[in-house]
Amino acid sequence: MMNNYEQEIELYFELKNTPVSSRESYLRRIQAFINFIETHRHKSIEELTDSDIQQYILYLKKERSLSPGTINNYISGIKFFYTYVLQEEWNAQKIPRMRRVPKFPVIPSREDVWKLLNATTNLKHKAIFLLIYGSGLRVSEVARLKICDISSETMTVRVEYAKHNTTRYTILSVRALKVLRKYFRAYFGSADYKSDDWLFPGRDQDKHLNVKTIKNTFIKVRNKLNLSQNISAHTMRHCFATHALEDGADSVYIKEMLGHKHLQTTLSYLHMTSKSLMGVKSPLDTCKNRSRPK
Repeated sequence: MMNNYEQEIELYFELKNTPVSSRESYLRRIQAFINFIETHRHKSIEELTDSDIQQYILYLKKERSLSPGTINNYISGIKFFYTYVLQEEWNAQKIPRMRRVPKFPVIPSREDVWKLLNATTNLKHKAIFLLIYGSGLRVSEVARLKICDISSETMTVRVEYAKHNTTRYTILSVRALKVLRKYFRAYFGSADYKSDDWLFPGRDQDKHLNVKTIKNTFIKVRNKLNLSQNISAHTMRHCFATHALEDGADSVYIKEMLGHKHLQTTLSYLHMTSKSLMGVKSPLDTCKNRSRPK
């Protein structure tokens, strides 16, 4: 059934110049919704009602146990399909977005970060993890890097077509560059290559390394070290922001390097910093009164 609408949706994405990653997410979620309506509700899309959408959201919450943020992403996809493709009016009162409870990610200690990096012996994987942590990249961003995106002259990494369809520059770590050079000599030293080739090609040289491969490789290293299950490859990006704040980097610069749209998003990392490393002391330790507790 999705085939009947896919061409129309693709046309919209082309006209809007929507990033490929966003297109794939929308199509995947719309397809899942249509499958639910046809197989669980036993209806055609033309018979769709607000109640059907409500039941799907409850299904995502109770049966699939998805987080409010993920469910809201599904709602965005359904709303686009409902209003743009089906030309129906969206009732926000009956189909509200789910309230999100603030939840901060687990930030491993710097010692654990180094354990993860040092336990990664494969040069390719080590270079990838060093770039995520050393430059604050998303997993999808490091996967799509091209050779020309790395500049040892300016010590920068260019991130093209990132989230929100933007291009930005972030810092290149000296340590990451050393490993990158070793990796480059090992993988590209005797091969013909162009500057716009993928820096981390997959099995098919015409395609970049799969994002899932990076995530699964990280999980294997993490599990080998018996670290928290809440630590993922994306956590290394959080660590970049948190540790940079602890080291005194200006939040405005961190915002630009991470590619955040709003400064408030960057400032949320203040909740995850080690306050002692930022020079914040407890009044219990700074009290100069002679009668303080012993």
